[in-house]
Amino acid sequence: MYACTLLLCYLTGQLLGVDGGGDCQLMVKSISGNVYQAGDVVIGGLFPVHMEAPHPEMEFKRKKVNDSCKIFNQRAYRWLQTMIFAVQEINSNPGLLPNLSLGYLAADTCLAESTTLVAAMTMVTGQDVSLADTDCGSAPTVPVIIGDARSSGSIVVADTLGVFDIPMVSYFASCVCLSDSWKYPLFFRTMPSDAEEAQAMAKLLRLLGWTWVGLVSADDDFGRFGSQMLMEALRGTEVCVAYHEVIPKALFQEVAHQNITDKQWIANDAWVTYGIGKSLYADVSQLRITYNVYKGVYAIAHALHDMLACQPGKGPFLNGQCPDVRRLQPAQIHHYLRRVNFTTPLGERIYFDQNGDPPASYDIINWHVAEGTIQFVHVGHFVSYQGSSGQFHIDMDRVVWGGGNRHMVPVSVCSSPCSPGTRKAVQKGRPVCCFDCLPCAGGEISNEIGSLECVRCPERFWSNSNHTVCVAQQVDYLSYNDSMGMILSIISVAGATLTAATSSTFLYYRHTTFVRANNSEVSFMLLLSLKLCFLCALAFIGQPAVLSCMLRHTLFGISFVTCISCLLSRTVVVLVAFRSTLPGKNLMRYVGPTQQRLGICICTLVQGLICTLWLTLAPPQPAERAIQENQRPKIILECAMGSVVAFSLVLGYIGLLACLCLLLAFLARKLPDNFNEAKLITFSMLIFCAVWVAFVPAYISSPGKYSVAVEIFAILASSYGLLLCIFAPKCYIILLRPEKNNKKHLMTR
Repeated sequence: MYACTLLLCYLTGQLLGVDGGGDCQLMVKSISGNVYQAGDVVIGGLFPVHMEAPHPEMEFKRKKVNDSCKIFNQRAYRWLQTMIFAVQEINSNPGLLPNLSLGYLAADTCLAESTTLVAAMTMVTGQDVSLADTDCGSAPTVPVIIGDARSSGSIVVADTLGVFDIPMVSYFASCVCLSDSWKYPLFFRTMPSDAEEAQAMAKLLRLLGWTWVGLVSADDDFGRFGSQMLMEALRGTEVCVAYHEVIPKALFQEVAHQNITDKQWIANDAWVTYGIGKSLYADVSQLRITYNVYKGVYAIAHALHDMLACQPGKGPFLNGQCPDVRRLQPAQIHHYLRRVNFTTPLGERIYFDQNGDPPASYDIINWHVAEGTIQFVHVGHFVSYQGSSGQFHIDMDRVVWGGGNRHMVPVSVCSSPCSPGTRKAVQKGRPVCCFDCLPCAGGEISNEIGSLECVRCPERFWSNSNHTVCVAQQVDYLSYNDSMGMILSIISVAGATLTAATSSTFLYYRHTTFVRANNSEVSFMLLLSLKLCFLCALAFIGQPAVLSCMLRHTLFGISFVTCISCLLSRTVVVLVAFRSTLPGKNLMRYVGPTQQRLGICICTLVQGLICTLWLTLAPPQPAERAIQENQRPKIILECAMGSVVAFSLVLGYIGLLACLCLLLAFLARKLPDNFNEAKLITFSMLIFCAVWVAFVPAYISSPGKYSVAVEIFAILASSYGLLLCIFAPKCYIILLRPEKNNKKHLMTR
């Protein structure tokens, strides 16, 4: 501590000048324009009441006289008066600092680092000659200082006084560098840092949706660092800087003079108030910096108040000691300033974070230009407390936008936001704010404005026509509710009903000559199989299930084989009957009723064996198949064959019997007409074969449920062909021409 005192004495002597004779005597210069009031605790204040400091004496040979500062600064003088007012208000408040009075010692810094440091050093060492009771007396020691106004002056004072643990609370220094708590652990301020201001401006741009902005900064350190911080705050956001220009401050005067009102400007108070006149927001209408001085004095007062509330034995210092306010050590007030937390008489919460910075609080001022005059209207504010990113409160109805518009927020974008259903695609070589809006691909959606990517729909879902919502894919199959399914069902039931009516007719007239001559037993078997052919079409309609898939082709295959086997049996009987009339021929014993039933059963059993192997080894199963219809996917529910070979064998066996029957019927076509039904069988087989030959290409080329409809149509068409060609002429004779239903007519050639 002795070495530090010598150093301080040496620095003061070097700064102020030492004029010695035989005895070493410290000759100090009084603080320029000081204001003093005694108190139990005296706080210092540094204010640039004047704006030009006197030139220093560079020869160091004599003491310079009449070296007062010049150019009075009314704004800074108001700050000084605010400090005096705050001290008097605190002293008159019985609830704050009871039994303790505050004093002040304020000095003019003349807006120069040298005079600022001299004033601060003189305050804390008590060497101001104008305040000494005697020539060798001492002025009161100042444990804490309000100031300085400038960042450069605050840096100089903080660097020097930090050695002696003297805390300081600045009301206007905003440099980010002063937030370095390791380098400036004793520095506090009620003015938010420039970084907070840059963050607030960036948030305001995002709030208003302005993503394409120009950046203009002054050609000085403040402008360069400020623009750098703003661009850093905008990094990673959707706001892009279209250009960055560095121009002289004088240009802003020209902007105001030329009345450029079609652009929307956002600026800090330093630019807003530069060179525009005396009726300015920061100079007269609003007192933001003045209020910062007020908050700084109250912060010190609350720190002292917390000291007074300390209970002995529970204090924050060694062995639970509490500080002695009347013999205050600077380090002690620094400790309590670090933890101060209070609400001002105006309702604002004040505290300091770990860097000594206050909560960011800004007023939002809107210029209203009318008839050549400028009004500064308070339209909102921004507050950012610890742990929050900050909130804006803006009365949009009071804002006058660029060009005098009051009703619509200006739009400043490089590209309009992409609507839902599209995604952004950055334009090559341009900032991210410039993009094209590309529609989402099929099966992808975007349901937000400005989506970066489209999201693929889940399985079994697809995008709607606008690509904004995923909808369930259409599941398609031939159902009874479809018009096609309904029509085919009606045709199928009608065919089965007609077959049943034919069976009833034959049953009713079973004793007549015509029915007996046509082998009524085989006729009934043929009608039964035809009825099954009509009804098996119903198994193809409806949602595929395990049972319905297994029944479809097996029922179809067995019923048609039975039907054709009956026709084949009748064709053989006709041929044998004709041949047996020739001399020496007795073939009828080989085609009796027993042999006919046996032949039909054998043919049917072969098909049954094929179907059994099919169902055992590779049965048909329900399956899903995706197809594209009108550029949209559709899920087709169908029955998978299981085994194409088995399906081919079923159809091939039916085709083989049909061809054999057609061949035999063709050979018997010239038999007597009255007895011969070979022509009817020939026509029915021709229709049957034509239908199934046309079925193959139609089935392969039909999409989705239409392939099932083609198969049903083939079944019904061939069934109707057999029913009408074989039984319609017989029913005509039985019902409408009963005179021909006798043996004589049948035996007539």
